[in-house]
Amino acid sequence: MTSSLYELPLKQIDGTSSSLANYRGKVLLVVNVASKCGLTPQYKQLESLYQDKHAKGLEVLGFPANNFKGQEPGSDGEIAEFCSLQYDVHFPLFSKISVLGADQHPLYAQLTAAQPKAIGDGPFRERLKGYGVNPENEADVLWNFEKFLLSRTGEVVARFAPDVGADDPRLLSALDAELAKTH
Repeated sequence: MTSSLYELPLKQIDGTSSSLANYRGKVLLVVNVASKCGLTPQYKQLESLYQDKHAKGLEVLGFPANNFKGQEPGSDGEIAEFCSLQYDVHFPLFSKISVLGADQHPLYAQLTAAQPKAIGDGPFRERLKGYGVNPENEADVLWNFEKFLLSRTGEVVARFAPDVGADDPRLLSALDAELAKTH
C-alpha cells in the first residue's frame, strides 16, 4: 500500500476527523459492517478478536456501509448506539461510507485494487446468486463483513470473504503471522 492510504481523510463515527495514519505500526483488520445483516453477529467475534489481540498490536476498524440491500440504514449515531448496546463494541468505528459503486470511498478503491481476491470466496458468492446478487466485477466487495488485513507497514496482505469469521483458522493464522512481525 502506498503511504497515501494512510493519508486518506476519514471520519470516526462521532464525526471527528481521522486517518489510518493514527494506526501506523499496527496490524489492521478493516471490515465493512452492517447492523441488519445475517452476518451482523460477527460483531461479537470481531470484538472478541480485538480484546484478545489488541495488546499485541491489532486494531479492528469497522466501516459501516449501506451498499447491500439497505442493511445499514441508520445514522452514525444510531449505528454507534446499536454496536454499543447489542455487541458492546470497543474497536474503532468510522462514519458510514460506500464500499463500491460510483461513490466508492477511496479507501475501498485502494483496498480492492491491492487485494482483488478474497480467501474463502466461493460458497457465500454462490449463495448470494440465489438471491439475485451477482457482482459483475469479482474484485468488488461482495457483501457486508468482508475483511482486509493490513501489515504494520500498511501493506494489504490478505482479504477474507464475508462469511470467513474472525474466529476462522485461515484468518487467525494470517493475523498471527502479521502480529509476529515487528516491522
